[in-house]
Amino acid sequence: MQLDRRKFLNLAAAGFAAGFLAPIPPVHATSRRKIKAIAFDAFPIFDPRPVFALAEKLFPGRGIELGNAWRTRQFEYQWLRALSGHYANFWQATEDALVFSCEMLKLDLTTDKRKQLMSGYLELKVWPDVPPALQSLKNDGIQLALLSNATPRILDAGIKNSGLDDVFEHVLSTDEIKTYKPDPRAYHMAIDAFHLKREEILFVPFAGWDAAGAKSFGYTTFWVNRLNLPVEKLGVLPDAIGQNLTDLVNFMKEAR
Repeated sequence: MQLDRRKFLNLAAAGFAAGFLAPIPPVHATSRRKIKAIAFDAFPIFDPRPVFALAEKLFPGRGIELGNAWRTRQFEYQWLRALSGHYANFWQATEDALVFSCEMLKLDLTTDKRKQLMSGYLELKVWPDVPPALQSLKNDGIQLALLSNATPRILDAGIKNSGLDDVFEHVLSTDEIKTYKPDPRAYHMAIDAFHLKREEILFVPFAGWDAAGAKSFGYTTFWVNRLNLPVEKLGVLPDAIGQNLTDLVNFMKEAR
């Protein structure tokens, strides 16, 4: 049977359409007590919405359409490059996706507009619930890391923009190993960095496909489903789901 790649990627990429939360049985408290560290994807921490709001400002009436096409192609380019062994980093894949999407939609992407949209990734700041939640986790002795497909430049900019210096013990970009999540080698970066066992690390993704990838790898997984999307049909379920980091803090405290 031929795979409809576009349909698959539209389902797997983190979209902005409303969905629902599937009921997930809670992970046992004894399992949570083993957790010594949390590895976050970038986007439960950094709010990407301003980038796509800018798309609407630059292309009035077409921003949503552009944002949807751009996000889908952005993930597609990452995964296809990883699968084909022709790696290009997140910044390049994102820019290529933007150029393609504008050509497909017949939008005039001037040099200035392209620069503005790409620079948006260097201006990201945290969601409002993030600073108190991270502080609470650190107060409880939990080690923290970022584990993202984004480049170190993007991650470092977000940390600086948000005043999160010295919050994360590790800032891990899959660019270091020239691949992308959900490659198991990408998830293993947190084990190598923390020097902990797999069951001692909790992974916190933004996208449903990332939640499935981390769970398949063997991490306890708390999906911060800020977009209220359905669970991906990829054969595994996250251990728990919340809508923000406050829910994550409560999830951790219930085990103590």
